[in-house]
Amino acid sequence: MPLLSVIIPTHKRPNILRKCLEHIASQTIADQSEVIVIGDGHNPHLPNFKPCVPVHYFEIPKSHQGSARNEGVKHAKGKYCLFIGDDIFLEPDACEKHLEAHRRVALRPFDGLRAGSAQGDTIAVLGLTTWDPEVGITPVMRWLEKTGWQFGYGKIAKYAHNFIPAPVQHRFTYTSHLSLPTSIAREYAFRDDVSHYGWEDIEWGLRLRQAHIPLYYQPDAKALHHHRITLEDSLKRMEIIGKSLAHISQKNAEFDRMPKGWKWWIYRMVSILPTMRGKHYRALLKGINS
Repeated sequence: MPLLSVIIPTHKRPNILRKCLEHIASQTIADQSEVIVIGDGHNPHLPNFKPCVPVHYFEIPKSHQGSARNEGVKHAKGKYCLFIGDDIFLEPDACEKHLEAHRRVALRPFDGLRAGSAQGDTIAVLGLTTWDPEVGITPVMRWLEKTGWQFGYGKIAKYAHNFIPAPVQHRFTYTSHLSLPTSIAREYAFRDDVSHYGWEDIEWGLRLRQAHIPLYYQPDAKALHHHRITLEDSLKRMEIIGKSLAHISQKNAEFDRMPKGWKWWIYRMVSILPTMRGKHYRALLKGINS
């Protein structure tokens, strides 16, 4: 039986997926892992796809990444699941570092766990992801990373090798590079009643937090995000996640990422400015109001 199940949603990107799998094949604990690829919608190329590592491949009707992850968890045989994106390239020891964190943390006291739980089996572990320089890092990619609108790792650097404080941990449940016990992944599934890209992992993280499942930050588990983003791409993405933000806030009244009150007015004022932040806030508000 494998110890780790690597679960990868994908949608019509076989060439990127192939590179992702090459990095998985080079993992130091590849012999203790299984790879599960979930096609989010039919892809005529993947059934005949010849990967460099054994892969369990399944398809679901076109939905979203959360539903694809749920399908992967159904088939997982490992004690732990590692969620990554198909454009996430793991460093050779990344999987090993995830398991090492689960084992190490099992020996540490922590008061925030839910009652009756075994610590090593009731935490999530977040790995570190940065842009892949091979794609050519654009100014907007630097801005997204600095501000946290893509990945806010700069905001949690002080929690390296430690737990992220519970009140904010859900903001960092990046399922492009996160592991947890398979039993927990089965108990707390991603919502199937959302239809837009974005925020489904943060909403899921909120429910993990409410269940007293802490998030541990393991920056030694490293990966590169192989995705080039232009300013035009980023503004389109911002409008889409604005739509998603409004949608998911209606599904979960406790979801706290929608700007309200004085924050809403700040967003509106900043959106008037011809700056990088102003352009992105304008796109976000357009999505929210659409």
